[in-house]
Amino acid sequence: MNSSYAVGDLRVSDAEREAVVERLQEAYAEGRLDHEEFDMRTHLAMTVKTRRDLASVTLDLVPVQAAGVVGGPATPEDRILGAAAHALAVPTLFVGPLVLMLVGGKRSEYIRRQALEAVNFQVTLLLVTIVTFGVGGMVYAVAWILSVIAALFALTGQSFRYPWILRLVK
Repeated sequence: MNSSYAVGDLRVSDAEREAVVERLQEAYAEGRLDHEEFDMRTHLAMTVKTRRDLASVTLDLVPVQAAGVVGGPATPEDRILGAAAHALAVPTLFVGPLVLMLVGGKRSEYIRRQALEAVNFQVTLLLVTIVTFGVGGMVYAVAWILSVIAALFALTGQSFRYPWILRLVK
C-alpha cells in the first residue's frame, strides 16, 4: 500500500462535501455568489473526487472568520448558554431560544448558532402541528428528547443539527 499520497489527493467524504455546500449557501445568502454560480459550485462540490478539487470550489470566498464574525473556541459560559437555548425550547417552544439568540448571539457566535438551530427546530414543529391540525403535536415527546441531546452536545462545545427541519430563520 502506498502511503505517499498528499492530503489534497485523498478522496472526499460526504461530511466534507456538506460543509462546503453550507459555506456556499452562506456565501449565496451574503450576496457573494449569484444563483447560477451557486448552482454550478454546488454541483461541483457534490461531484469532485479529491480534497484539492473540493477546496478549489470555495477558494475565492472569504472565510467566515475573516468576514468579521466573532469566532474562536466557546467559553464555558457560551456552552452553558448554548445548552440553555436548547433546554428552554422545551417549556417555551421557540420564544426562549429566540430571546437567547437575540441577546446572547450578539456576544457570541456559538450561542447564536445553538439558539438559531433550536429556533428553527421549534418553528418546524409548530408548523407541522398547525398543518396536521394538532396531530403533529405528538412529535413533541421526541422533540424533548432531541432538545436534551442537543443541550448535551452544546455543553461539550459541539454543534448539533436537528434532522429533517426547515431552516427558515437565518
